[in-house]
Amino acid sequence: MERTWNNKAWFMVLPVLLLVAFSAIIPLMTVVNYSVQDTFGNNVFFWAGAEWFEEILHSDRFWEAMGRNLVFSAIILTIEIPLGIFIALNMPKKGWGVPVCLVLMALPLLIPWNVVGTIWQVFGRVDIGLLGYTLRALGFNYNYVNDPFDAWITVIVMDVWHWTSLVVLLCYAGLVSIPDAYYQAAKIDGASRWAIFRYIQLPKMNRVLLIAVLLRFMDSFMIYTEPFVVTGGGPGNTTTFLSIDLVKLAIGEFNLGEAAAMSIVYFLIIMLLSWVFYTVMTAYDAER
Repeated sequence: MERTWNNKAWFMVLPVLLLVAFSAIIPLMTVVNYSVQDTFGNNVFFWAGAEWFEEILHSDRFWEAMGRNLVFSAIILTIEIPLGIFIALNMPKKGWGVPVCLVLMALPLLIPWNVVGTIWQVFGRVDIGLLGYTLRALGFNYNYVNDPFDAWITVIVMDVWHWTSLVVLLCYAGLVSIPDAYYQAAKIDGASRWAIFRYIQLPKMNRVLLIAVLLRFMDSFMIYTEPFVVTGGGPGNTTTFLSIDLVKLAIGEFNLGEAAAMSIVYFLIIMLLSWVFYTVMTAYDAER
């Protein structure tokens, strides 16, 4: 029997496509336009070609910020993915504890980014902040404003507190979807706790882990609000990530052409690295 395809449903997504075109494509084309031109003000532009891109790619400032981004994302993934899996494995699967745990896990995700930064900015202050004051009272010379190491630790702990819940919820969704028959068969075979995790739970979480890694990588690589509110990119430039440096370049120095070129390079790097992550993880999943 020949199937009849009704393509009228595409008209229902047309408003969404128009909204995306207005909110994403048009601003992107504006940025591309700025990236190949220069201006001295009064809305007068001069053709610059690839000059800004060459300057960005040969800039030590850009590559140093890129290095800080890569290090931060690597640390975040190393901490949050295993921690999220561990918490999800130990969450209750039945009873009244399930909604309680889910609500507690979701709470950090509901807090706006700028509020998270403000909370940790106050929390870490050595004069009035609970964390900073306690660490000082215990004899630790903690000061995220002046010490680069303390600033990095504060930003990392803040991100772990804010976003590990996302990994937990995704992993938990993968775990609860596993049929009880798998566990019953493992119990009959006398499988150890590690064997159950290795051969039953982890394979069933592969898909959600792929989503978790991609989301956390992209978000950590584009992080801006939280570290900007807490440290302002300091002390010095030690927590100046690409996003913060981009804003400083565009707004602080009003160098629109170079900032536009940097934003395009930044965007392409994120797309490339995300594609690499996706390709490697899906290829590994296909081999299993």
